Amino acid sequence: MDTTLQLIARTMHPPRGQAWHGGPTPVAAVRDVPAVMARWRPRPGRHTIWELTLHCAYWMYAVRRRMLGPAGMRFPRSPGNWPAMPKPAGEAAWAADRALLAEEHRLLLEAIEGFSAALVETPSGREHWTWGDQLIGIAMHDTYHAGQIQLLKRLWGKR
Repeated sequence: MDTTLQLIARTMHPPRGQAWHGGPTPVAAVRDVPAVMARWRPRPGRHTIWELTLHCAYWMYAVRRRMLGPAGMRFPRSPGNWPAMPKPAGEAAWAADRALLAEEHRLLLEAIEGFSAALVETPSGREHWTWGDQLIGIAMHDTYHAGQIQLLKRLWGKR
């Protein structure tokens, strides 16, 4: 794999699940979160950890779908960008959605590993963004939302 793609993959899946800045990936951030905390909404109109988890999973899927083409791909939850928490929102459903996040993370890394380095600087078909922009963008997106999840975990403890 090309050095650029290796750096992107390592950013998305750092050793021991923790990035250089000390923060976890979304997968690591939700690892020990119980369903009651995941579905807690800090204020009306704010997102829950569960919603952020599904949102991250969706965008990992969306970037991978762009890379590989849509044939046969479908995200299992809806609506796409901000999937709704299931009802009932219990431990089994939460475990399934954490597994969905981990699987989308794994599949995206697999797609990155198989991606042609020659395409990194080529247009991705998304306005004026290159494939490199898309891949770095999803890594930044994950970091941003992992930080939000970490903040919500702290707020949960102080509620």
